[in-house]
Amino acid sequence: MKILLHACCGPCSIYPVEYLQEKGMEIQGYYYNPNIHPYTEFVKRRDTLLEYAASMGIPIICEEDYLLEEFIRKVVHRESERCRECYAMRLEETARAAQKGGFDSFTTTLLVSPYQKHELIREIGVEYGQKYGVPFYYADFRPGYRKATARSRELGMYRQQYCGCIYSEKERYFRQPKKEGAKTLK
Repeated sequence: MKILLHACCGPCSIYPVEYLQEKGMEIQGYYYNPNIHPYTEFVKRRDTLLEYAASMGIPIICEEDYLLEEFIRKVVHRESERCRECYAMRLEETARAAQKGGFDSFTTTLLVSPYQKHELIREIGVEYGQKYGVPFYYADFRPGYRKATARSRELGMYRQQYCGCIYSEKERYFRQPKKEGAKTLK
């Protein structure tokens, strides 16, 4: 089976690639991630994925355009639904690319993370699979998360500290100052 693997980064690709190869699938990667902020983060994740894919002999379709504005337009004033919008953007483009490339199915490395919303990813993947006539291949890659994390460290891969979007970056790094006795800048 020829499968298109949407990939958010190199470290998250390790276990899905291993899993899909064990199933005898012919894998091609697809880098389309308009949510990633800032641009330097987008480049680090892309380059790490390309280096890993090359070492594994996996071809990658790489969307080089940095389409942050499209992501922001989709989520502004809908921040509580940002993950749904983000998954939809990425999975629709992956399904479209899978249809165009004649793939038998498509999936995503997002399914390796215990921090992602698996049922929502699955629901959206199935929806776009039906729309584009290419089945969404659902596999729970989470059992391989810790092993892949350790492997990515061994390989010296760049490892991001947040999901990718500006909102997840804020959640990761911004801490509300304590109200009591808080100092103000003059």
